[in-house]
Amino acid sequence: MSGTIINDSSLNISKLALDGLARRQEAISNNVANADTPGYQSTTVNFESVIKAALNKTPSIRMQTSNVKHIQPSESSSGFAAVSRGGTARADGNNVDIDVELMDMTEVGVKYQAISQVASKKLALLKAIASAR
Repeated sequence: MSGTIINDSSLNISKLALDGLARRQEAISNNVANADTPGYQSTTVNFESVIKAALNKTPSIRMQTSNVKHIQPSESSSGFAAVSRGGTARADGNNVDIDVELMDMTEVGVKYQAISQVASKKLALLKAIASAR
């Protein structure tokens, strides 16, 4: 039973989403830092497709280990890739729109906080269940 609690799919998806949001925040920070760098092209991280694939993933055959020192298989691989955002380039070739970046930064912060709270409540529920026994 402990294997199902540790490998809970909702917590794994939450972790994947938080990792993706963190990578997107890094991309936004790089964009803001390079807002005045000539020729810089803004990037973003598309992690939603990775999450959708993880949600639609069919159960697979688990790798079996015969010793506790064996490497455990990872439940998810984060294939987050930074992609060019596009947009209108200025005369110096830079296409960073600071208003778009600040709006995206706020959106990422709100999403991160919401997912963190959901995961925290799930863990609190599991703790309450374990304490009740």
